[in-house]
Amino acid sequence: MSAKAIEVRGLSKTFAVKTKTAGLAGSVKALFRPQFAAKVAVQPIDFAVEQGEVLAFLGPNGAGKSTTIKMLTGILHPTAGEADVLGLCPWKQRSRLAFRVGSVFGQKSQLWYHLPPVDSFELMGKIYEIGRADFVRRRDDLVGRFEVGPYLQTPVRKLSLGERMRCEIVAALLHRPAIIFLDEPTIGLDVVVKQRIRELIREMNREEGTTLFLTSHDAGDIEQLCRRAIVINHGRIILDDKVARLKRDYLTRKTIRLHLRADEAGGSGQAADAEPFGAGMDGVTLVYRRGAELQLAVDTAAVTMEEVLGRIVRHYAIDDVTIEDPPMEEIITQIYAAGLGKEEGAG
Repeated sequence: MSAKAIEVRGLSKTFAVKTKTAGLAGSVKALFRPQFAAKVAVQPIDFAVEQGEVLAFLGPNGAGKSTTIKMLTGILHPTAGEADVLGLCPWKQRSRLAFRVGSVFGQKSQLWYHLPPVDSFELMGKIYEIGRADFVRRRDDLVGRFEVGPYLQTPVRKLSLGERMRCEIVAALLHRPAIIFLDEPTIGLDVVVKQRIRELIREMNREEGTTLFLTSHDAGDIEQLCRRAIVINHGRIILDDKVARLKRDYLTRKTIRLHLRADEAGGSGQAADAEPFGAGMDGVTLVYRRGAELQLAVDTAAVTMEEVLGRIVRHYAIDDVTIEDPPMEEIITQIYAAGLGKEEGAG
């Protein structure tokens, strides 16, 4: 039996898009004899995902991520190519595949909005034909693991985003899927809740061997959850490599935002001497200083975050500090530009 959870060979998708015709006469003609143009959403792509792997599938909006996922789950038929998901052809054996995969979408709920989560869980148990005793054991295990007991009887519309996302993951795992597709699972969450969701996702992969196919615009998700990343842009794969290399080559800039204690800001309302931040430390740049608020840009290829934070703590009393990654779009732009440069150089 193959150790591959997903195998894709020459998979592509082209849509027929209605074209607009200028002028009144053109509009009337288009009404009765519409013209269509081919729009390539996904060019022929090849990749494989091992069983139990956690893969990041990245790209800007419109890159082809969602179209690819829809083909892998059988929602869309491809224009050409082949795919095996758990040994099944998604668009030919969609009903069988549905019992073996799960999905969590950060911007689209699978829970019934006006019902409490416990009712949605019951309904999904029926949909997936889970035996009653097995369902109760599985539900109670997941409820305890994801700490959603206090929310079971609360209508979904009254839950916070973080509470709802934990319930979404429970719902997706009730039928013990071998693969789960996670689309922006931490979108809109605060830092503490994001970290908790990531811990739960890691636990799910470690304890149950679930294969995870993750899309995210949050570089923190990629760094903390995935060992491998595929980057797609304009419908074609431009990078397929280990996340460690992605971090080394592209995730080399972070932003630190600081809020100093009142006694550090000085009587004039200006922050005290910022020399420890910007001077004498390679890779650290003071972006701005406004009263007790400071922003630093850090090049992690030149200095570690531990060194920077250590120096900050030694020199200043801090009320608050946040560390931010660069936007994923910026990272992908760098990857794409580097890829184009290599292609041009090869020519």
